[in-house]
Amino acid sequence: MHVITSLDSGGAETQLAQLLIAMRAKGADHRVVSLKAGGMIRAHLLDAGVAVRDLGMRRYSLRFGGLLRLWDYINCEKPRVVQSWLYHADLTALAVLRCSGRRRATKLVWNIRCSDLDLAHYSWGLRLSVRIGALLSHQPDVIVINSTAGRIAHEALGYRPRRFALIENGIDSEHFRPNPGARARLRSSLGLAPETPVIVHVARVDPMKDHKTLYAALDLLPGVQALLIGVGTQKLPPHKSVLALGRRTDVADLLSVGDLIVLPSAFGEGFSNALAEGMACGLPPVASDVGDARRIVGDCGVIVPPREPQALAAAIRKLLDEPAEARAARRAAARQRIVDEFSMARMISAYESLYASL
Repeated sequence: MHVITSLDSGGAETQLAQLLIAMRAKGADHRVVSLKAGGMIRAHLLDAGVAVRDLGMRRYSLRFGGLLRLWDYINCEKPRVVQSWLYHADLTALAVLRCSGRRRATKLVWNIRCSDLDLAHYSWGLRLSVRIGALLSHQPDVIVINSTAGRIAHEALGYRPRRFALIENGIDSEHFRPNPGARARLRSSLGLAPETPVIVHVARVDPMKDHKTLYAALDLLPGVQALLIGVGTQKLPPHKSVLALGRRTDVADLLSVGDLIVLPSAFGEGFSNALAEGMACGLPPVASDVGDARRIVGDCGVIVPPREPQALAAAIRKLLDEPAEARAARRAAARQRIVDEFSMARMISAYESLYASL
């Protein structure tokens, strides 16, 4: 049974859906409980035949009725493993599982997806959840992390679990792949000339994603167009070099419009799905040195210090100015790295091994 804060279109939610849809196809029995109702990912899970329930809670607000429903669900279903995703769900799953009387029979797995969050940018509810999580981190049987940076950051916060398990994200490289036909069609529909250099940034508007640094870098890159995809991007200040599309469901096709994938994040990233998905589509990467970006990029792109627009602009210019033959080789290498190192099959196998160990 998976307990998650919500089923909105975030990185953790997407990874959960991809994992469960693939494992259901192999005959595994998984259920999902979302603390909040709704969410774009819910429909994908239901369409695949994965059972989904929600508890009707509000953000960082526990409701007794919701907790009681989770307690009842755990006692009725008697799951062998409860795996929670994200801080708020981690604490909720621990509290309810202990109160249910099934803690001895049911293993508990927490799942942490970020690294060094600058908590000053976020709500008191999140700050409190992180701190309480550190105090109770010895309670779950294992804590899954998707990045080495995430482990280091949480150890610094005082997390002392019985066991950490590193399971890096898996990328569906059949869905995220080069698509020359979509490139021509979408460039035309977006009003982008075939020869215009285009960089792509896929991220919601959030302090950690650092759109401010990206905007400052664009001021140093005349003639370069940026395509922004993600919740809230359509509300960002207008910029002559920015085309902001907001939330989209055709991200794989839209990535084909670009020449580079860019990750300018300031902090907090664990394993960036957006970075790896762009690489799977054949886009050479430029990323700030946060989370495990360096591990994802390897020698296929350029890593720059966070919050440095000049360095970001210089790296973008460097890759855009490479000769055609070198750019083609870099595109192929970027995709191959994701296929070889971060496949969906590899992630699924790691979770299967984790469950077997419990």
